[in-house]
Amino acid sequence: MDNLLAILLLLLIGWFWLDSLRAREIAVGICQTACARHEVQLLDQTIALRHLGLSWRSEGLRLRRVYRFDFSEEGTGRRNGYLVMRGLQLEDLSFGLPTRIGDA
Repeated sequence: MDNLLAILLLLLIGWFWLDSLRAREIAVGICQTACARHEVQLLDQTIALRHLGLSWRSEGLRLRRVYRFDFSEEGTGRRNGYLVMRGLQLEDLSFGLPTRIGDA
């Protein structure tokens, strides 16, 4: 019985690791596309996991991951943005930039 529990635990850890890699890969692609669309430069070509939690919605229980990334508008300054993934779906993406020219 202990062996079966250990095997199930190892399978769960393996699933979590692979799911996390896939979610991060999707998040990097979303960030690269969004930065190109907003005409900003994604710095370091990477994003960092800031928070991991559970989210319960009508679709069921999902892992909710919050990633932080750095970008630059002119190539000199560094600003922070964030990306929220629920499961493997994008929930929110924010650059913290004004949406209209008059807001800047």
